[in-house]
Amino acid sequence: MTMWDLSKRSLVRRLVLLAGIWNLVVLLVAGVFLTAQFRDAAIRRFDQSLAVLTDDLYAGSTVEDGVLKAPVLTDIRATRAYSGRYWTIFDQPAGGGGLNVIERSRSLFDSDLMIPMEQSERLMSESGKTLYFDLKGPQNRPLRAAALLARLPGYPRPVVFIAAEDRSPIDADADRFGRITTVALVILGAGLIAAVVVQVRVGLLPLFRLRREVASVRRGKAEKLEGAYPEELEPLAVELNALLSHNQEVVERQRTHVGNLAHALKTPLSVMLTEASQQPGGLADVVERQAQTMREQVDHHLRRARAAARSQTSGERTPVEPILDELAVTLERIFQDKSEGRGIEIDWRCPEDLCFQGERQDFMELAGNVMENAGKWCKGKVRAEAVASSPEQMTLTVDDDGPGLPPDRWSDALKRGQRMDEHTPGSGLGLSIVDELARAYGGSVTLGASPLGGLRVTLVLPRSEG
Repeated sequence: MTMWDLSKRSLVRRLVLLAGIWNLVVLLVAGVFLTAQFRDAAIRRFDQSLAVLTDDLYAGSTVEDGVLKAPVLTDIRATRAYSGRYWTIFDQPAGGGGLNVIERSRSLFDSDLMIPMEQSERLMSESGKTLYFDLKGPQNRPLRAAALLARLPGYPRPVVFIAAEDRSPIDADADRFGRITTVALVILGAGLIAAVVVQVRVGLLPLFRLRREVASVRRGKAEKLEGAYPEELEPLAVELNALLSHNQEVVERQRTHVGNLAHALKTPLSVMLTEASQQPGGLADVVERQAQTMREQVDHHLRRARAAARSQTSGERTPVEPILDELAVTLERIFQDKSEGRGIEIDWRCPEDLCFQGERQDFMELAGNVMENAGKWCKGKVRAEAVASSPEQMTLTVDDDGPGLPPDRWSDALKRGQRMDEHTPGSGLGLSIVDELARAYGGSVTLGASPLGGLRVTLVLPRSEG
C-alpha cells in the first residue's frame, strides 16, 4: 500500500499509522546514532590507554653502544601469555624491506604483531604521529593497536613502538548498549504511539459525538443537534442545525402547497360530479367518469408528493406494534360476518421496540391496505409479522389462506386499477397505493406464495432504531 492509499482509511488510523512510521524512523536513526557514538567513545578511551603505553615504550627505551634497550614495564598483563595486552618494538633494517623485531612482550609468547602493509606505509609517511588501527593478534583475536614511528638519539634507524589490546570487551559493551538502547527505544516508541492514539481519540471525541447526534437526527430520535462542542466545531454544529431547520421549513411549505392544491382541485371536481349526477345522460356519464378519474389521479399524485416530502425529513418515528394491534381488532370486526358468520382470525407478531421511520398515517395506510386485502381474500386466517431486517430497514410480511395468485399475475396486482376479481368489492387501488407509498419511502413491495396457501405480501420499509 502506498502512502497515497492512506486516504482510504479512517482519519484515526491514518494519523496513528503516520505517527507510528515517523516515530519508527526517528527512533531507528536515534538508536543507530547513539550506538555508534557509544562505540566511538569507547574506542577513543581505549586508544588513549594504548597511546600511554606507546609513549611509555618510547620514553623508556635507551640506546647503549648502538644497541636499543627496551624499558622494564610493570604491566602484569603484558607478562602473561595471550593475556590480550601486547607490545612490540620494531626497527627498519638498512636497505628497506620489512620491519625487524627488536623486543616484544612476554604475553605474545610465540606470536608476533604483524602490521598491515597500508599501516606500515602510513607510519613511514607520518613519522612522530601515533596511528590507531585494527589487526589480528594471537589466536586470531581482534586487536586494537596504537603505533608510533620515532628516531632515538644514537640509533641509526627509525624505530616503531606498537601497543595492542584485545578489543572484544569493547565490542561486547557496544553490542550490549545497542540491545539495551533498542529495548528502551521500542518501549519509548510504543509509549509514543499509545500517546498518539489516546491524543487522537480524545481530540476526535467531539467529532464522534457529532456523528452520533447527526445519526440520531437522521433516524428520528432527535430534531436537532443539542450537544455542546469545542469552539472549533461549534460553527459546524450551528450550520448543521440551520440546514435541518431550512429543510424542515421547505418540507412544511411543500405540505402547505400540497394541501392548497388538493383543496383547489377537489372542490371543482366535487361540483362537476354533483352536477353530472343531477343531470343524467350520456354527457353526464362521461363527465362523471372522467371527473372520478381525475380525482383518483389527484389523490394518487398528492399522496406520493406528501410521502416523498415526509421521507426527506427523518424526524418521525412510529411504533409498529400498537398499529398492528389496532388494525387487527378493526379488521376482525369489519369481517366478522365472513365465511358464514365465523369471521376471520388475524394473528400478528411484532417486537415492542420496532419503529417505522415515517408518519403514523402513512404506516396505517401501508399496513391497513395489505391486511385489508388479505382479509378480503382469505378463507378465515391472516398472519402478519413485522421484524427488524437490518439496522436501517424493517420487513412486514402478511399471509392469508385464500386462493392466492398465480406467479404470472403478481406484477399485475401492483398496477393501478387492476382488480383480481370483479365480484369482490373495491377499486383495485389497494396494492398499487401500497407500492407507490412504499417506493416514496425508499422501500419495496413484493408478492409471493404464502405457506398458508394464499398470497404473501412483503413490505420492506425504513426503520427507526429505538
